[in-house]
Amino acid sequence: MSELADVDVVLDVVLEGGPSDLPAEARKRRVPAGDQKVKVEHRGGHEHFERFEAGVYRWTTRTKIAE
Repeated sequence: MSELADVDVVLDVVLEGGPSDLPAEARKRRVPAGDQKVKVEHRGGHEHFERFEAGVYRWTTRTKIAE
């Protein structure tokens, strides 16, 4: 499969770890197949997740939203 074709492929993934109050519906995402990272806005910041294995992204860090 070519790199260009990967852009059109969307995967259902699960986000693991991070804050315990991150809603369950926020932990299920559809992301482009080539994305290695996912960023979720939550409580005035961003929760960052990186691909761990196929269909699973694990929490790595939190950053504040710039004002």
